[in-house]
Amino acid sequence: MATAAQTPIASPELRATPPTHWTQGVPDVSEIAHIPGEKGWPMVGHTFTQLRDPHAFTRRMVETYGKVYRVHSFGGWNVAMIGAEANEMVLFDREKRFSSEQGWGPILDQLFPRGLMLMDFDHHRADRRALSIAFKPGPMRHYADALNRGIGKRMGEWGEGPLQFYPAIKQLTLDLAADSFLGLPFGPEADAINTAFVDMVQASVAPVRKPLPFTKMKKGVDGRAFLVDYFTKETHRIRAEGGGQDMFSQFATAEYEDGSQMPVDEVVDHMNFLMMAAHDTITSSATSLVFYLAQNPEWQEKVRQELTAITGGEGKDLAYDQLGEPDLTEMAFKESLRMTPPVPSMPRRGLKAFEFGGYHIPAGQHVGINIHYTHHSEEYWDSPFTFDPMRFTPELVKARHKYAWVPFGGGAHMCLGLHFAYMQIKILMAHMLTRYRIEVAEGYNPAWQAWPIPQPKDGLRIELKKL
Repeated sequence: MATAAQTPIASPELRATPPTHWTQGVPDVSEIAHIPGEKGWPMVGHTFTQLRDPHAFTRRMVETYGKVYRVHSFGGWNVAMIGAEANEMVLFDREKRFSSEQGWGPILDQLFPRGLMLMDFDHHRADRRALSIAFKPGPMRHYADALNRGIGKRMGEWGEGPLQFYPAIKQLTLDLAADSFLGLPFGPEADAINTAFVDMVQASVAPVRKPLPFTKMKKGVDGRAFLVDYFTKETHRIRAEGGGQDMFSQFATAEYEDGSQMPVDEVVDHMNFLMMAAHDTITSSATSLVFYLAQNPEWQEKVRQELTAITGGEGKDLAYDQLGEPDLTEMAFKESLRMTPPVPSMPRRGLKAFEFGGYHIPAGQHVGINIHYTHHSEEYWDSPFTFDPMRFTPELVKARHKYAWVPFGGGAHMCLGLHFAYMQIKILMAHMLTRYRIEVAEGYNPAWQAWPIPQPKDGLRIELKKL
């Protein structure tokens, strides 16, 4: 039997048909029988149990079996490795033991192939370096101007009164992406593009993994086809007409170290993945921050006063050169990311055999870390279910395990757009909190959909009160 270490990393040629190497070299269950765990129901294992309440499932498994356990779900056996030490081993990956591409591949390959998250080692490094041009100071200043312009206008349009925040910020984030990322308005195509992204993200955790008619996976694959066509045409247009400072222009003209230009189909896949990441994860992150600030009005007021002092008050932009100043705003955002990380767990595949937590884990085994659980573990956090941005003072951050807080991942796969995320959230708060007081009904605590990206099931009902 071939081992995962002998399995080649996926190449573009393999993308014409669904890759088969996700299952090549997977150890027999007898090779992980020494690791405690459960198979669950026949055929489906614990797939539906995890989808119903993944956080409760993880808590139960850790309490029952410890911080290393095996579980059968989503068509195969997975080994969970829980805690900051596991996060460090998997994310920092000093010895290149773990494949992100072969971890995320079975989940995302039909939807987001060749995104940075689905690349490893030299290929990942080369593309990441080429794409990093989009996050240099020049383009970032352009994005900051576009964000201030778009967010400021939308805050005026929202006005005072009740608001279902999640769909409102989702639409705003999409519109901002049109301006900052593509440099053009979507117009009537906005709804179709938004639907395509939603369908692709929901398909990523669909129990049925084949695009059969009327399934979530079919809707997701159709969404991808729509966006590939759209972004391919736009890439050719930008290359023919010349680009600007928007992110798509930067990607479309990205070059490798040898001066060669990135192929159009790879530009399209990177842009598709980045739009998903920026659109849905920022939407989720902004929603959780607004919810926690509404629940904690004393912190909302601290952030408001800080941003008012920096910008000068209502309607004033938070300039690019001011982004490093709002410390309390950043601490509040970090705490909301701890409470509700936009990517609750991360899969990998072991390319080499390794030891962890006293267990031997064979080469080829699919493994995963659980960010949400670690972010709520009393081992690293006092009163972990309480919102407290003071956890992120420099002194406490320095004293804590570096991998106890990993909402943006870590190591070589640290989120390329994390500074863009901080920028968008700070600019959003600067315009929103200097205009409005955010309130929720007393005792309001909406249920959240935990996977694939957290969101409140009722859309988050808030009230905006004009200051």
